[in-house]
Amino acid sequence: MNTHTIPIYRPELLGNEKKYVNECLDTVWISSRGRFVGEFESRFADWIGARHAVSVCNGTTALHLAMLALGIGAGDEVIVPTLTYVAPVNAITYTGATPVFVDSTRDTWNLDPEDVRRAITPRTRAILAVHLYGQSCDMDALVAIAREHRLFLIEDCAEAIGTRWKGQHVGTFGDISTFSFFGNKTITTGEGGMVVTQQKTLDERARHYKGQGLAAYREYWHDVVGYNFRMTNIAAAIGLAQLERVDRTIERKLALADRYTQALRGLPVEIHGRHPDSLHSYWMISVLTERADQRDPLRAALAAAGVETRPVFPPVHTMPMYSRNYRRHSVAEDIAWRGINLPSWPGLSDEDLHTITSTIARHVESAG
Repeated sequence: MNTHTIPIYRPELLGNEKKYVNECLDTVWISSRGRFVGEFESRFADWIGARHAVSVCNGTTALHLAMLALGIGAGDEVIVPTLTYVAPVNAITYTGATPVFVDSTRDTWNLDPEDVRRAITPRTRAILAVHLYGQSCDMDALVAIAREHRLFLIEDCAEAIGTRWKGQHVGTFGDISTFSFFGNKTITTGEGGMVVTQQKTLDERARHYKGQGLAAYREYWHDVVGYNFRMTNIAAAIGLAQLERVDRTIERKLALADRYTQALRGLPVEIHGRHPDSLHSYWMISVLTERADQRDPLRAALAAAGVETRPVFPPVHTMPMYSRNYRRHSVAEDIAWRGINLPSWPGLSDEDLHTITSTIARHVESAG
């Protein structure tokens, strides 16, 4: 139970969510069949400009399913940023492949294309680009690298619903892409995810694996080792209602980022900036303190004022299960140890924003 007066995120269920869920209950289509599953997939694909979208039960299974569809497995290497949530790295590991960590660029906080080039070996099969906190990776550079070296390009868009690179929605550049609809995401289904691709073959493979590997030509006959990654009709109903309002939600999130930027001006904290070629959707409003030793005291001051915060993700290469072949990734480590996520839901009130920013200002002043 969250006891903070101002939580880090709060889902908004202000549209047709209840109406659509009640339809599921009234018709008893509550499992993985029903009209909302296909409709949510179709409309989501149309909204981001993709040909195919496959709904799944959460964002991590979406990542795992993307790897399975590409045939990634033991002996393969997948290049991934160390500055990320752990899920994409775990998904690589689930397949038996090896994650190869790369550093971030200081301006975007996303994976560094030059470090990607240095990490490529004869065993490299794919690059997994994570669009962190709503900021797009440099997709021009990554697409070029993937083509030059004949590598798969996977996009993890869990935090980037509404994010665009040069006007094109992320998730439509790579071979296959994934989205998350967890409770704190820009679109939520409670738990849920989506696998997106422009390629019919990958769409068919993803659907085959997500439904227990059931063969199309014979009842209860399974011709691959499959998985139960299906989304329920109830979750899809919530997702469809969320999708109907998503453009307005993103507008409000961008306005919130502008309000934070104005309110924090002149204070010694650096807000996650906007790359000129990217529409940053600001899933999270993230800031950096000037020094790493200032981060936790500032979080404690905000907590005392009833404000929930979170640290920027710790680099995955520093975690015990992935630190065996430790090497420095200095930019990612610096961002991680100085970074804070602030309350970021689009309905944050002016009063709450004033509490947050005035607390930061008072703490900075008292700390000298």
